[in-house]
Amino acid sequence: MKLKLTLVTLLATLNLYAVTVGEIPKEVVISGDNGGMVSDGSAWDSKSIKDKVYVMFYVDPDEKDVNEDFSQALKKKNYREKGNFGTIAIINLAATWKPNFIIEKILKSKQKEFPTTIYVKDKKSVLVKEWNVEDDASDILIFDKTGKLLFYKSGKMKDSDMQKVFKLIEANL
Repeated sequence: MKLKLTLVTLLATLNLYAVTVGEIPKEVVISGDNGGMVSDGSAWDSKSIKDKVYVMFYVDPDEKDVNEDFSQALKKKNYREKGNFGTIAIINLAATWKPNFIIEKILKSKQKEFPTTIYVKDKKSVLVKEWNVEDDASDILIFDKTGKLLFYKSGKMKDSDMQKVFKLIEANL
């Protein structure tokens, strides 16, 4: 009986720090030495995930092409024209061997090319530690207008994953 209680307590404790589909993740701020917004260096706060359906890409720069098919299919949907929709790209700089200054230069050009996407630098794998998302990976997270997590996938999106995500987005716009 004690073993069961200990396991339940341990699992409940671990879950406090993990993103869970159907729940609003705990608040996380990425700022200062941990990173921040690419546009102006200011803090990024997960409380800003509201009032729009958001697709978040949390990506190791070495894995940037893993979900390129999904990214291209998402662009073709033109969700911004259909309702309150946004995209967030958080780059896990701690997950790569590449120098930060090179990646930061690329991110600044991406921010100019895609000004409606929120680009964030995560220099110390903050979301890996705080939300327990996969490190050294390409993670996709979908949030509704209240900030509740609707979908989480680490790794390559399959066609079935993409269809599920598109239905979720359309149902929540």
